[in-house]
Amino acid sequence: MVEMKVYGLAVDNDSDAPVLVLKNEEQEIVLPIWIGAIEAMAISLVLDEVAFPRPMTHDLLLDAIHALGGKVVSVDIVDIEKGTFYAEIIIDSNGEVKAIDSRPSDAIALAVRAGCPVRVSQKVVDIAGTKETESKLVKDTGHSDEFEELSPDDFKYKM
Repeated sequence: MVEMKVYGLAVDNDSDAPVLVLKNEEQEIVLPIWIGAIEAMAISLVLDEVAFPRPMTHDLLLDAIHALGGKVVSVDIVDIEKGTFYAEIIIDSNGEVKAIDSRPSDAIALAVRAGCPVRVSQKVVDIAGTKETESKLVKDTGHSDEFEELSPDDFKYKM
């Protein structure tokens, strides 16, 4: 498994769909995952440190896990088939480790709340990951053959 960080949220220029960007700085790998607008907002709210007086759905799930004696150990992106990513939420419940099937967007919305690692299987990295220098998430500076990396300030959904 390759540990990745939530680098930010972007918007696909062609479809206007939100794109969750995971990144491994050490290996210079970027993994874009297209997600729904609601899930992007759920992730963005945590990244922006927006507080709500009552728990949102992912907060409720985390609270329920804790109330039942569990702890979120990690979120693992385990597979990709026909462009669809598959994830598992890894929970330690009183010493018993359990994997719960999840959409990656929901799992990562939970991970940013729990402060747990996001890990990606080597298969997924090999199929969908790109080297940062080859990524479509690099913007053209207008100079031929020169590129500049995106910064978190370039994203529509601010971190």
